[in-house]
Amino acid sequence: MKYLCLTLYSLVILCSCSGGVNRPAGTDGDTLKLKYAEHLSIIQHADYTEVNLADPWNEGKILHTYLLVPKANADGTPADLPSNLPQGTVVRTPLHRSVIATSVHCGLVHSFSRGDCIAGVCDVQYINIPFVEQGCASGRIADCGSGLQPTLEVIIDLQPDAMFLSPFQNSGGYGRLETLNIPIIETADYMETSALGRAEWMRFYGMLFGAEAQADSIFHEVESNYIHLKQLASKDVNHLQAMMDKQTGSVWYVPGGQSTVGRLIQDANINYPWSMDNHSGSLSLPFESVLESASEANLWFFRYNSPQDATLSSLLTENNGYSQFRAFRDGQVYGCNTATTTFYEDTPFHPDLLLRDFISIAHPSLGLGTPKYFKKLSK
Repeated sequence: MKYLCLTLYSLVILCSCSGGVNRPAGTDGDTLKLKYAEHLSIIQHADYTEVNLADPWNEGKILHTYLLVPKANADGTPADLPSNLPQGTVVRTPLHRSVIATSVHCGLVHSFSRGDCIAGVCDVQYINIPFVEQGCASGRIADCGSGLQPTLEVIIDLQPDAMFLSPFQNSGGYGRLETLNIPIIETADYMETSALGRAEWMRFYGMLFGAEAQADSIFHEVESNYIHLKQLASKDVNHLQAMMDKQTGSVWYVPGGQSTVGRLIQDANINYPWSMDNHSGSLSLPFESVLESASEANLWFFRYNSPQDATLSSLLTENNGYSQFRAFRDGQVYGCNTATTTFYEDTPFHPDLLLRDFISIAHPSLGLGTPKYFKKLSK
């Protein structure tokens, strides 16, 4: 059960609740131009900002509409709600006391220098951010239980100004959490179909915490680095093929061809067996299907969470069938231990860091040096 929860938490491979409203975006206001995000639109009005999250599982529908209304006027006095608000979830900004369910978004908020706004977290055991770990140990940050089923009583006691939760398709909603009259920010960024598209959501999250300028600055730096690395990788004529992750129970979850990781592998100038697949989430495949598609892959990247580093021998104790893959036989297996790295805290909104890892391994002649997250397995 522990490994099933970790798989659901880390890959966010299932899909979301509906809970949104079916309505078009406002016709007035200034639309903020987004370059990569496909499931996010932001319209800035005179006294509020309208944010629409497109439903990634139901084309043409809205998953959620947020109306960001400042808590205070320019002179510091409390601001009233505008009388012309359309339908949507009102969020008074900036947020000061939020429950954030994933390490991904904890890391992002901390990068905005707004870590003190994290009042509660979920799945503490999977968070490798010293600021959060110390906060939980001292009681300054509350442990709200599992991200799949947060502890209601703790959240009620915290009285947060928002909760950040990952939506899943066909999950049936958020249960009793929806009755607390606390804005639920649905972090559907993981359903974007490009790494930079997901990273661009930080502009929305920055608005929520009064860190719009910081978010824009970070995103532009990420974008610049990513484009440079992609162009660099394209110059290498060496085209290797890579497979991803490993079997969990009876299922092997691999990134879909249109997922952020699937497309990122291709941006690293690496062939990907499922590049023609059109899923933006993960594929649930039997071992035999993965073997058929990726038996000749030159490289094998996988993520895992363990107190001990994985080895080629330990992989075989999990499944002797791994020896049938060329990458295993050639010793070209690279593991990222998420228990000892900040992979999940860093890479979703800093995909340039992951791109650099893939390029440094697949194209060593480009001279990018040692990878940051993935380590070649010993025997």
